Amino acid sequence: MNPLMTEDAILKYSSRGMEKLRPLLPHDFCRRAAGALLGLKKGNVLIATGFYVKGHAETDGPPGAYFLARALNVCGFHAVIVTDSLCEGLFREIPVEILPFEVCESQCVALIETYAPKALISVERCGVNARGDYANMRGESIAAHTAKLDPLFAEGRTRNILTVGIGDGGNEIGMGNFREVIERELSLVPCVTEVDYPVIATVSNWGAYGLCACLRQLSGKAVMPAYGEIRTYLEHIVALGSVDGMTGEHTPTVDGFSQDIERDVIECLTC
Repeated sequence: MNPLMTEDAILKYSSRGMEKLRPLLPHDFCRRAAGALLGLKKGNVLIATGFYVKGHAETDGPPGAYFLARALNVCGFHAVIVTDSLCEGLFREIPVEILPFEVCESQCVALIETYAPKALISVERCGVNARGDYANMRGESIAAHTAKLDPLFAEGRTRNILTVGIGDGGNEIGMGNFREVIERELSLVPCVTEVDYPVIATVSNWGAYGLCACLRQLSGKAVMPAYGEIRTYLEHIVALGSVDGMTGEHTPTVDGFSQDIERDVIECLTC
């Protein structure tokens, strides 16, 4: 697969301006992030996810985090999903370690000292913005419902731990790398948390699947999830209460995109 195809696939159907950030990144930004991960010594990788939407967990984030965790485990790492109580239950019935997290900044330092992670990855995780708030795509504060994981990434960077941030709108951890452009071009108060390897996508789950596709290309291991697996997991978390973040409905869709579009993106990544 031409490495450009992965980045093209995860930015298909762009509707929130992520394509405006692409010139700021290497043309093969997703492949580079995957290569950096594979170049690490094997050990723990912490994956942060979970986004609050009107009392529910959003369908964007947990699926990408789960399948990326599974892929990294196959590649020899030990992935641990870090999330707050809102999303913790979405992972209880699947074979991946979950680490519940609540607010305290000192807990971030403790996590790093306890797990000694080789990498920190964020998949659709709201980050603190330029006004010191945590806000959704409509600019509404969700700070009261969001465990503050930014210090985990800030601390990780001071310790030279590799960091990756996947986002699709500008308010997620990792989008701080583009804060000036996001504020100017996307009319959004941007997240200010930076990472070593930002990954942009039309849907953050697609960014995580793009990393899986690149891990497959670079490692030769069968780590890319099939569309049917993704559909089944979406149905599973919706049954547990998750909602589409765009529509607010309990449907196995993400950001308002139909399952036909989801299938098309996955097929582009697996061809």
